[in-house]
Amino acid sequence: MQDRLIGIWRLLEVRARDAEGRPIESAEFGPAPIGTVQFGEERMMAALGDSRPPAAGGTRFWVAYTGPWRFDGAVLSTRVDAAHPANRIGTDQVRQVRWEGERVVLTPPPRLVRGVMNHLELVWEKVA
Repeated sequence: MQDRLIGIWRLLEVRARDAEGRPIESAEFGPAPIGTVQFGEERMMAALGDSRPPAAGGTRFWVAYTGPWRFDGAVLSTRVDAAHPANRIGTDQVRQVRWEGERVVLTPPPRLVRGVMNHLELVWEKVA
């Protein structure tokens, strides 16, 4: 199962829904998500965020992390040992996994962002 994930993946889209299941724009990724994730035999690296120019007086959402990973066919878990922001270091980043043809959809646990519960699906396409 793990072999199917090994390679380089490009983020195609972020699907966001509110607590009632209605489609919404992701508060973090906005309308222009960008990202790359690479799975090696033992380690993974991911960098993803909002590709729009920084907001006036601030920045846009951006996250990067790396660590050893495991995949049981349904759940992907990464033990983060380096990250930005640093508060992810030492955490387990857990994603539900499902396949849409050759694309993989990673679903993190729901999170409260700017007062709105976000249920996300990140859709990835293998590029190498």
